[in-house]
Amino acid sequence: MSHGRAVSVDMTTIGIIGAGHIGSQLARAATQNGYDVVISNSRGPETLSELVEELGPKATAATAAGAAAAGDFVIVTVPLGAIPSIPVEPLVGKIVIDTNNYYFERDGHIADLDNGTTTVSSMLQDHLPQSKVVKAFNHIHFDKILSTATPAGTPDRRALGTASNFPEAIELLTTFQDAIGFATVSAGDLSESWRLDRDQPAYGPHQTVEQLTANIAAATPVGK
Repeated sequence: MSHGRAVSVDMTTIGIIGAGHIGSQLARAATQNGYDVVISNSRGPETLSELVEELGPKATAATAAGAAAAGDFVIVTVPLGAIPSIPVEPLVGKIVIDTNNYYFERDGHIADLDNGTTTVSSMLQDHLPQSKVVKAFNHIHFDKILSTATPAGTPDRRALGTASNFPEAIELLTTFQDAIGFATVSAGDLSESWRLDRDQPAYGPHQTVEQLTANIAAATPVGK
């Protein structure tokens, strides 16, 4: 069942790089709401046959480069350490949704993140200097992406945060999130995207637009 506005006529194919919990759930949400999906993982398209069969005719599997090339916009949902493996050339000029989080237990300590001199999504933007990175879906548990989605106008509709240096990226993400069942609140540009990170008030709970706006404002800078 579609939850939001009609899909934009010229942005209907999503490339997804990463087919783990978040990537798979976003693929389900997208295909259920009218988008075509080209999904990839690090092990090869043939390992995604069961997922593609489940998703149905609006989904196909590809390499990471193939998914990047096919998408009108692209979701990157890989561990932080895999950023260097993300193809650059096929993403030139495209909006790239970054779902990543920094978990030092998994990723090892990264000094520039520990001391707040950069952000997770800024790291991807640095890797993709000619793309338009937008942070999203990092502060919702994967199993809530389908279960808490509701149509526009639903009382207490769940809101999800974002950040980008590009207003058009936030606009596209807002349209996509509305289509799959969520409102959107912007935290600002990528330098402010830490406000959505782990251990901040916005991370995790079900929040309305008003609650998320307040929690973004209440965030405490790293090291303070």
